[in-house]
Amino acid sequence: MPNRVRSWVKVRFITGFFVIVPVVITAYVLVFFWTHIDSFFSPFYAAIFGRHLPGFGFLTAVVLIFLIGVIATNVVGRRVVLWSEMLLFRLPVVRRIYPAVKQLVEAFSPEKRSSFKEFVLVEHPRKGEYTFGFLTGEVRVEGVETQELVAVFVPTNHLYLGDVILVPREEVIPTGLTIEEGIRIILSAGTAAPRKIHDFRIP
Repeated sequence: MPNRVRSWVKVRFITGFFVIVPVVITAYVLVFFWTHIDSFFSPFYAAIFGRHLPGFGFLTAVVLIFLIGVIATNVVGRRVVLWSEMLLFRLPVVRRIYPAVKQLVEAFSPEKRSSFKEFVLVEHPRKGEYTFGFLTGEVRVEGVETQELVAVFVPTNHLYLGDVILVPREEVIPTGLTIEEGIRIILSAGTAAPRKIHDFRIP
């Protein structure tokens, strides 16, 4: 096969591969959740109606999640949730795992969007190299010379794991991008980044 034809086939195959893989993975995840959640509740409906009712288990899970959300947003429900969490924090093994999982989930939930205040650029890990990060807070360091620093979360393992670095506020470069756009850039390994990013610092 001539090199030109081989190159043409290779490029088309790789392009098709990267188009179809996200679709397949997304479909697999949806089918996985549908099948496993539905099968968890299916015996309950089979016992009542005498036959399997596809989809009823999944709908039941959706309704339960909604009801838990309703309960957790009122005063009494919030107290029940806090009491349950206090119980989990006292269990020997669970108290090691639950807080980390809870903080991780809350960081990316719509209710806790304030956890990530801004999507920024910082000079890291060395001078002349820049990385994307999420501004998460402010720190005042008092000593011989008081410094006002900001905390920036720099993802190092896709999105969920990373480093927290402290840098002076003036060294942070605002990108003007939303948190959602920033997450999309990180998840796409930078391929979703715009070709131009403006420095939005006020002169």
